[in-house]
Amino acid sequence: MDAAFRRAVQEARGHADLFFAGLLSEDHILEAFGTARSLWQGWIYTPAVTIWVFLAQCLSEDHSCREAVAQLIAWRLSRGLRRCSADTGAYCTARDGLPEEACSRLMRETGRRGDQESPAHWRWLGHRVLDVDGSTITMPDTKANQAEYPQMSSQQRGCGFPIARIVVVFSLAVGTVLDAAIGKYQGKQTGENSLFRALHDVLEEGDVVLADRYFSGWCDIALLKARGVDIVVRKHQLRPTDFRTGKRLGRDDHLFCWNKPARPAWMSKEQYAALPDTLTMREVRVRVQQKGFRTKELIVVTTLLDPDKYRAAEIAQLYRRRWQAELHLRSLKIVMQMDHLRCKTPHRIRNEFFMHLAAYNLIRQMMAIAACKAGVEPWTVSFKGTLQTFNKLLPLLSTNVSTKDWCE
Repeated sequence: MDAAFRRAVQEARGHADLFFAGLLSEDHILEAFGTARSLWQGWIYTPAVTIWVFLAQCLSEDHSCREAVAQLIAWRLSRGLRRCSADTGAYCTARDGLPEEACSRLMRETGRRGDQESPAHWRWLGHRVLDVDGSTITMPDTKANQAEYPQMSSQQRGCGFPIARIVVVFSLAVGTVLDAAIGKYQGKQTGENSLFRALHDVLEEGDVVLADRYFSGWCDIALLKARGVDIVVRKHQLRPTDFRTGKRLGRDDHLFCWNKPARPAWMSKEQYAALPDTLTMREVRVRVQQKGFRTKELIVVTTLLDPDKYRAAEIAQLYRRRWQAELHLRSLKIVMQMDHLRCKTPHRIRNEFFMHLAAYNLIRQMMAIAACKAGVEPWTVSFKGTLQTFNKLLPLLSTNVSTKDWCE
């Protein structure tokens, strides 16, 4: 793992309450702001300080602005600086001025750094695997939020919260968020697969996408193949399976030809014409056995066609790890309390969403370093347990324990 990040962990001890001031440098923050930093007016709440306080707020128990400002005051006093006002107005104004692009860029950069620096043996057969999944989040019932993220149509007006659909792309190796999208819960082009199409730029040739049946459409798979990206996905339950057809590769393992469907409404004629007439796909039957439960069978579809390079057992094992995305979303929504955001305008909601993901990425990077040192895989380390240890030991670490004992 990155030696510079190890030094940042050591430095972070000296920042006490604003721990992220040591994990995310001011240079990285200003780079994400780009030209927007020249328009920033703030004596105490500079771009870096505003981001650090925001990240700390995402991990606090009550997520209040009052506690966030109190953390800033404690941080300033610990560094011999003059205390600032406990009034939250200046902080809220500074947070409202954060550019959405800067917040999303910080999220992507922190996730990419952890993924790129992971050891090679954490990758699956040499491939970077992207674990994709979606969920929903709610927010305060304000007119602005309702206008952009309306409540579910099945709810009577005034009896539901604004709701948004999110799609998150995780690194399977280290669990960091590589990219994410947020949109309306209902309406045309608001499904998980539609949001994921907006994130295709995060994909690189040679990647493998791991996803559930929502992403198993012919056109979605063809678009990934056009980028040189493979997929391992559960087959949709309405499509029949017959292992007696096609080219047999082994027991419950065969190749079949999937013809091009009619052009969907969301795809342009040019895009549709550029796609092949058929896709050669591979089907593998996966048996999930768990003690005390009935054996469950499911069909996995993939574009990894070589049976010698990608054995059926390895594909089955990879698909079982798709559940990690569900666990990551649970950590975000339950452990970090992102299931219900707290801001009252859509702009702030999106920034709050991106900052939760950035804070999550920084904690995941610490977990990866600890896992690398201990000789274990990071997906075997508990995110909740890491946060509990972090919150309990941080005051002790900043006073009594040497940096060498903790980080080396």
